[in-house]
Amino acid sequence: MYASNLYMMKTAMTIAGVDSGGGAGIAADLKTFSAFGVHGTCVITSLTAQNTKGVQNSLDTPLDFIKEQFDAITSDIKIDYAKTGMLSSPDIVRMVAGLIKKEKLSLVIDPVISAEAGGTLLVDEAVGVLIEELIPLSDVITPNIHEAERLSGIRIKDITDAQKAARKIYELGAKAVIVTGGHLKGTDILYYNEEFFLIEGTLIKGGTHGSGCTHSAAITAQLAKGTPLVEAAGYAKKFVEQAISRSIAIGKGAAPVNQLGFVLAEAGKYQVLKNVGEAVELIEKSREFSDLIPEVGCNIAMGIQDASTVFDVAAVSGRIVRLKKAPHAVGCVEFGASSHIARIVLTAMHYNNFMRAAINIRYSEEAILACEELGFGIGSFGRDDEPEGVSTMEWGVSDAIRRAGNIPDVIYDKGGVGKEAMIRVIGRDAVEVAGKAIRITGKMMTK
Repeated sequence: MYASNLYMMKTAMTIAGVDSGGGAGIAADLKTFSAFGVHGTCVITSLTAQNTKGVQNSLDTPLDFIKEQFDAITSDIKIDYAKTGMLSSPDIVRMVAGLIKKEKLSLVIDPVISAEAGGTLLVDEAVGVLIEELIPLSDVITPNIHEAERLSGIRIKDITDAQKAARKIYELGAKAVIVTGGHLKGTDILYYNEEFFLIEGTLIKGGTHGSGCTHSAAITAQLAKGTPLVEAAGYAKKFVEQAISRSIAIGKGAAPVNQLGFVLAEAGKYQVLKNVGEAVELIEKSREFSDLIPEVGCNIAMGIQDASTVFDVAAVSGRIVRLKKAPHAVGCVEFGASSHIARIVLTAMHYNNFMRAAINIRYSEEAILACEELGFGIGSFGRDDEPEGVSTMEWGVSDAIRRAGNIPDVIYDKGGVGKEAMIRVIGRDAVEVAGKAIRITGKMMTK
């Protein structure tokens, strides 16, 4: 029984070596293709005895068998895009170039010369064949700084040098060149249609393994799906940053990047948006909650796991206000919507990464008494004690937490000149926080 043709999955081919440690090469490519919803096929050019500390040995695949793998795939499966990785010998480079040319495949080249974990993967004699026979067939080539220096003969010390190298490699026949920016403060240099594009990102420090393979595979997957090159380069940049930031040290050497990092991050964002949305619904259904809305309005927020900036925290874009004696959210739930409430969340997460949500409500003695009767932990800070030149929320929440010795359910202050008194309710997620606030107003109504 055949699958429906209503949805045809795009396909990609990786022609590369096998990393026995699972961090780079074929393993990294196939995991990346899968993360982008692209079916991956593979032609194995070499086997390596490799781990997180480096390459101990390698064994090249016989040329005839490389061809048999390629022919088996292309005789049955339409390949939307191909990429190359480890091509260790001149004969292998020459063979692969011939196969790509015969099938007229669109091609991304990752000119793998050495392993990130250590060890040479491309012999000197093969570099010349790569330049003469394979690069002219490529749509994109993605050298890192060291590979770009080798291919262009230009010493790269800054972005201007990287641009010169990219232009030189472009002149070798590649339709586009991306010099990846792990050594350029996180900026990739794309040269395409005789125009430079800077693909900016965040430089994440620390030794990792497989980032180059993952980056080129991400571009390949996006191009297979029809994404324009400049946009594909941006997607790949973000993808590999997430993969690096979520890398896990599984051995004694360089940590393999985590190709599910991007997927997990996006799933985490979705779960946060969903949770805050459910919390807002709970609040809007509780008419009595309107008594807890301060004059400045209230907001509820939740951060993603490992949130570090206000843009990692979702809140209501226009706050929650009192409308016709009922709570009403003005605006949608978005990331980066509220710097004020986000700083409360980020400060709480600094002390306990599981306490990822907060809401601000109107201060009253009755509300504090209700919190006490509910058994909530309570902390406070005084604005008169606030040092100069600090953020009130970060300092105040930190001060209350330090003095309490833990993160209280509730942190309040009694205001000051031009500052409304306020209660902040803190919890593990937005629904929990909304529930605590609704319990407070319920307890107040029983008085």
